[in-house]
Amino acid sequence: MTTKTKPWHGVNVATALPFTDDLAVDFDAYAEHVAWLAANGCDGVCPNGSLGEYQTLTPQERARVVETAVAAAPAGFTVMPGVAAYGSAESRRWAEQAAEAGADCVLALPPNTYRAEEEAVVQHYRIVAEVGLPVVAYNNPYDTKVDLSPSLLARLHGEGLIVAVKEFTGDVRRAYEIQELAPELDILIGSDDVLLELGIAGAKGWIAGYPNALPASTVELYRMATSSDPEHWAAALGTYRDLHPLLRWDSKTEFVQAIKLSMDVVGRRGGVCRPPRGALSDGVAAKIVSDTERAVAKGYM
Repeated sequence: MTTKTKPWHGVNVATALPFTDDLAVDFDAYAEHVAWLAANGCDGVCPNGSLGEYQTLTPQERARVVETAVAAAPAGFTVMPGVAAYGSAESRRWAEQAAEAGADCVLALPPNTYRAEEEAVVQHYRIVAEVGLPVVAYNNPYDTKVDLSPSLLARLHGEGLIVAVKEFTGDVRRAYEIQELAPELDILIGSDDVLLELGIAGAKGWIAGYPNALPASTVELYRMATSSDPEHWAAALGTYRDLHPLLRWDSKTEFVQAIKLSMDVVGRRGGVCRPPRGALSDGVAAKIVSDTERAVAKGYM
């Protein structure tokens, strides 16, 4: 049963984007994927995240990805587009495009052109929030070089600029400090390999990678991790251990290729990535294939 009470709650999948052999976006296949995730228990999708290779898309492609997701989403199924851009004005334009397309909320990185100071970060979120859609902040200091610290998140939430944070640092200790400083700010699990830890800590949602390949099992794992029932947590641990060799790819450099390869193994459309992402090394690919096949053999799907 879903735990979603707000659009950004529950399992919102950062969708992989299928390309044709000549690297054109396959919008029909993407629409089918969105509908398949909904049919397999997910609560929504996040198009145009890093897993969706948004950095390689033309503006026209990027807009159409959002429109395709909205059109394919059944009633009550969230569409939360990523609106990351180098400039705040451009992030705002992508938020406006999301609103016009019918999206429910947006996922916004801080400024990532340079190591922005606090006032610049706050002003950036003010500009995006002016559009009127709920804004989920995305804390990924590894890629952006900007850390949305618990105190900064509390300030952003206190000004009414954000409703939640996708917490990607992997430091589960932050969940408790964020809850102390901003009790009403929802924490969303931001990397697959801390799902159980942040679920137990009180996360309200998961912006997820591996449900692209194994939705039913990973959604059930999320439900157990966030149930507030210690017996469910104990039951989740075995599944978590079984799937962790795959889940940890979500926080590695090759996460897009890894998740797409697992999709191929289970019979979904993963396929190629656009450059500069290239093929995995033979050893890495073999490990992902083996771990995916092992998970499937144990009944995970």
